[in-house]
Amino acid sequence: MTETPEGPVDKRDLTRRTVVVTGGAAIAAVGVGGGLAVNAFADEATSDASSSSGSETCYTLTSETTEGPYYIDADKIRQDVTEDEEGIPLTLTLKVIDADTCKPLRNAAVDIWHCSALGVYSGYESSGNGGGGGGNPPPTGAPTGTPTGAPPSGGPGGGGGGHAEPTDDERYLRGTWKTDKHGHVTFRTVFPGWYQGRCVHIHVKVHVDGTWTDAGYEGGHTCHTGQLFFDEESVLASAEVAPYSTNAATRTTLDEDTIYPDNGPAGGLLYLKYNKRHIEKGVRAHLTLGVAPDETHDSTDTPPSASASAG
Repeated sequence: MTETPEGPVDKRDLTRRTVVVTGGAAIAAVGVGGGLAVNAFADEATSDASSSSGSETCYTLTSETTEGPYYIDADKIRQDVTEDEEGIPLTLTLKVIDADTCKPLRNAAVDIWHCSALGVYSGYESSGNGGGGGGNPPPTGAPTGTPTGAPPSGGPGGGGGGHAEPTDDERYLRGTWKTDKHGHVTFRTVFPGWYQGRCVHIHVKVHVDGTWTDAGYEGGHTCHTGQLFFDEESVLASAEVAPYSTNAATRTTLDEDTIYPDNGPAGGLLYLKYNKRHIEKGVRAHLTLGVAPDETHDSTDTPPSASASAG
């Protein structure tokens, strides 16, 4: 296994400090006939914090992106957010660290939320897939290959736009849980689907300086609002599996998406591991989130990089 340095961080992404770019390791697929699929980055490597001066950060700050309109604040304190939703099992593990020191953030509250295999957000079922309203059966037929041309305009707001009030009491594929002493938090969910105008993604928030009570998480502030992304190979594989194969919404690729910052793991691109021939057996995803715990990024106060728009 050889290590290759990642490309330089765009100066547009720098805020109040100098960034020491982390390394990424490349790995080839293993197993007979490449049966195990691992995306381009096999693991995450961080700089040695002891070798960095106080004026430098030891890990790349994870990009802030827009919250979108479908966030519901800390409504379900749980790790398993699946409920009865159908889809490819997904185990998502995040590690939250202070980007200045590389120290893990313990007892932070991490929120995730995403759409179903058919592109519907709980709490907003009346919006349907692609903003076209609910109540109709999903179209049949698998989506074809890789979409071409510019991504469609409009669609529901997994991207930008102001907050929308929930229209129902459903809360599947949403949850909040706390990080352990190593900064880790793990969720059990399903591989997200897609809807018009956005690539496949998961929303994420990190809250710090609050208090865990019997009622949940109270106080503190939000130090990170971002999105997690999936490579095209995994999305195409999921599209061959029911119920994703019945989702005929026009799909936007990662390269076409207007929210993805196009900077790899620093922009939320997940590390994935799954059986290439049988993705339906499950996917494991992980990523380290480098955050600035003393800053506040709670909604759309920090716009996406210049390469993305909030539309």
